[in-house]
Amino acid sequence: MRRYLGFFVMLMCFALSSSAQENWGGGVDDEILHFGFTFQYVNSEFKIQKRPNWQAPFASPGEYDPSERILYDSLYNISSQGKPGFGIGFVSDLRLGNNVNLRVTPILVFSDRLAYYGYKTEGLLEKKVQSTMIDIPFGVKLKSDRRKNFRAYILAGGKYSMDIISKKKLNDEDLIMSEKFLKTKKGFLSYEAAIGFDLYFEYFKMSPEIKFSQSVNDILMHDRTPFANPIEKMFLRNIQFSLSFE
Repeated sequence: MRRYLGFFVMLMCFALSSSAQENWGGGVDDEILHFGFTFQYVNSEFKIQKRPNWQAPFASPGEYDPSERILYDSLYNISSQGKPGFGIGFVSDLRLGNNVNLRVTPILVFSDRLAYYGYKTEGLLEKKVQSTMIDIPFGVKLKSDRRKNFRAYILAGGKYSMDIISKKKLNDEDLIMSEKFLKTKKGFLSYEAAIGFDLYFEYFKMSPEIKFSQSVNDILMHDRTPFANPIEKMFLRNIQFSLSFE
């Protein structure tokens, strides 16, 4: 993530150094409605809230095949680790005023998430949650006044996310209990906040942006498995770096 922050700062310095140039950007800021496209780097992880008795074994002796030893083992840790992904999408921007815009940016996101279960005798078990998301972010963009070829902005809003991964990849009916998937809901809402810069070139505008988002409600599917059972609630949070061209 540090290299992306460095790139972010480098672009800002470039814009400031070009302040003596003419006003570029193709007049995009004067249009009532304009469009563009965006590329995203996404780092996703789960925020996990455990049940009060989360360390208790999932099953009692004799309830399942005794060879599935993790079902009778005690947990000592449940955690999540950020995993990178990427997204591509479109930008729709409605000008509400000189310093206010309404933005909708539908994006196709490819990103996996990881959860780790630490057992006292069986060790660490990784569960990967595969996803292909359609994100529909909507937000209000508050912009500073333009200084030649540079403008800063903040953005706040929300998004609706829908997982379009095939049901076949989520079908675990024929798997033994210890190999069941950790599953999440198909659709959920998130809130978002971002900071970015508009950098003006001769015929277009480029906007590097860093955004934080987190799901509003629990996204876990609470089925009867040893992986969903210890969790009270689970949220998804993302840190995104994007480049938009308009």
